[in-house]
Amino acid sequence: MKRGFGASLILVLFFCANVWADGFIIPVPPRPDGPFPPNLSIKYHHVDIKIDNQVAQTTVDQVFVNNYHRDIEGTYIFPIPKDASISKFSMFVRGEEIKGKILDKDEARKIYQDIVRRKRDPALLEYFKDGMFKASVYPIPAHGETRIKLYYSEILKLNGGICGYRYTLNTEKFSKDPLQSVKVTVKINSKTPIKTIYSPTHNIRIEKQDDHHATVTYVEENTRPDKDFLLYYTVSEDDVGFNLLPYEDEKHQGYFLAMISPRVKVPADKTLSKNILFILDTSGSMKGEKIKQAKGALSFCLNSLNEGDSFNLIDFDDQIRSFKTELVPAGQKNIKEALSFVEGCEADGGTNINEALQTALKQIEESKKPSFVIFLTDGLPTVGETDIRNILENVKRLNRSQTRIFVFGVGYDVNTRLLDRLAQDNHGTSDYVRPSEDIEVKVASFYKKVSHPILTDVKLSFKGVEVYDLYPQELPDIFKGSQLLVLGRFKNEGDTKVTLTGSAQGSVRKFNYQVNFLPDEKNDFVPRLWATRRIGYLIDQLRLHGKNKELVEEVVRLSKKYGIITEYTSFLVDADYRLAARDLVPQAEGNLRGKLKVEVGAGAVDQAKTLGIYKKAMQAPQGYLDAEGKEQKINKIVQIGNRTFFNKDGLWVDSRFEGKTEPIKIKKFSDAYFKLLNKLPQIGRFLALGDEVIFLLGEKAIQIGDVGKTDFTPSELNSLIRG
Repeated sequence: MKRGFGASLILVLFFCANVWADGFIIPVPPRPDGPFPPNLSIKYHHVDIKIDNQVAQTTVDQVFVNNYHRDIEGTYIFPIPKDASISKFSMFVRGEEIKGKILDKDEARKIYQDIVRRKRDPALLEYFKDGMFKASVYPIPAHGETRIKLYYSEILKLNGGICGYRYTLNTEKFSKDPLQSVKVTVKINSKTPIKTIYSPTHNIRIEKQDDHHATVTYVEENTRPDKDFLLYYTVSEDDVGFNLLPYEDEKHQGYFLAMISPRVKVPADKTLSKNILFILDTSGSMKGEKIKQAKGALSFCLNSLNEGDSFNLIDFDDQIRSFKTELVPAGQKNIKEALSFVEGCEADGGTNINEALQTALKQIEESKKPSFVIFLTDGLPTVGETDIRNILENVKRLNRSQTRIFVFGVGYDVNTRLLDRLAQDNHGTSDYVRPSEDIEVKVASFYKKVSHPILTDVKLSFKGVEVYDLYPQELPDIFKGSQLLVLGRFKNEGDTKVTLTGSAQGSVRKFNYQVNFLPDEKNDFVPRLWATRRIGYLIDQLRLHGKNKELVEEVVRLSKKYGIITEYTSFLVDADYRLAARDLVPQAEGNLRGKLKVEVGAGAVDQAKTLGIYKKAMQAPQGYLDAEGKEQKINKIVQIGNRTFFNKDGLWVDSRFEGKTEPIKIKKFSDAYFKLLNKLPQIGRFLALGDEVIFLLGEKAIQIGDVGKTDFTPSELNSLIRG
């Protein structure tokens, strides 16, 4: 085996730090002074994690492909943070265990620096503040594959009832091609009941077997992973758990994420019986597959009614037909008759939305039970009262029981403004089923979530800190199996009493929690998630209530600061980064004015669905949501922690830099460059963006590029760092 530089294989583990690196291979030059071979490709990357009462055992399985014409040696990098507590770490190549050596952060930095200096590529610098576990792999066969299995275990920290696990899939810089398959599976076992399971970074599938066991899965194909996989789960003996993730930015502005979740196994006497009324549009446009799917959805809901529920059905076109004249108990006989009623529904006639809603609300009287309406329509009001304002006013007047109205718009011939206002004004939600989607699947999935209410009229109060700008502004009801995320801002910090109140069977239930608003730098994703929800709320207000310049200015400011690009502010991708937000408002106003006035059609439905994603966001978008709400990568914008960088003609610029002062220029890869990095290893994440970067250091702007200072005296360096 070769000696000298790269004779070590570096394994890197990163937990509870700002960057977590999965394994990647840096090919070693055949000669110490020779060029680096091309990067390898990663065929697949599979990770299995078993967490048993905070002890996490991680198995990594990767296959690397050598596209080069000859065998090469590789340096496999896997950083270890200072906070990691590793109980076991081993690696296997071609079935044989590789013994390695753990390096501290100073030794690791020297290796990182040597590679960066020689390769003239700053990509490794984001791991600059971490240690290493190192070993070596040789040979990696020409046009062949090498499979690496890595195993390690660690003890996770439990803080305020929150346990966090981090594993980065950040291989975009080092894999020559997209990965065929990426899969992360996490199995959690906890003696204390598990409440919320949440990832701020990835769309995960959650299966809770019971209060003590859960499985989390993330799967993606043909992808270039470029962000950490971060998972939180909370544990609590409370019937309803409350846990907090606070963060404070460089200007000491506080943000928080509150996670609220009930037990999985809820005793029968703790769930609420309910009044529920299903309204089905059977106008002529519902003919064919739509009416068939809608019937299937209603049949599922009827078969899922709980003992103690009361229900009714309304079938409407230009006429109104009720299953019964009043709500009836959910007994076997009534459900059987209701299923026959549904089967007999036929699509024909016009659409009398106003009378259908009035008929339903007149049947629901005030009671101890929470009341819900599930309203499914595919058309515009064409019969009876057709004025949107009058319909909304009629519903408001009749809804004395505070009935929640959940709306499903089917197809594109719906008035989204009417349906969204109908849901928003009546404490419900709206959703839309595109022609390519299945009505039955959509409605059935929703009904599963709301079939077992636990608390209604939910409110939060805080004693000890000032909280404001909460999203959602009106908290939804809490259902069995639900997870509620609340984003907000706060002033001051320290121990705080939080009270969660809600209604249950006509009485008020209170849950008291003692939490600490002590900011944690690891929670740097929280401000962007808060900003995402606020942008969704602001645009929705503009859409529902009309033009407001102050709201437009705020949308632009948030989009620019946090790099959250909507279809209304997409011009920011190409805008000059020196422009202040107020200079961009006229363009945003024009975009908003043209698009938000559309109420009917595919464009209106797409807008409504996309805004719904922003308003209920579980993760801040890393790119741009297209008309169908799918995330599209924007290569010109990158988020690093709580900072956003825009690419302007090859120069990465911190979004907070307004160009009002001249930056301090430092030549890339010079002694000055590495001296600053050694003093402030956290800026390695900024430098890793590329050869030319502008970022703020306190109030000073630093510009890295081809020209600038090549060295610092100790006093100059200290003066720069002090700000």
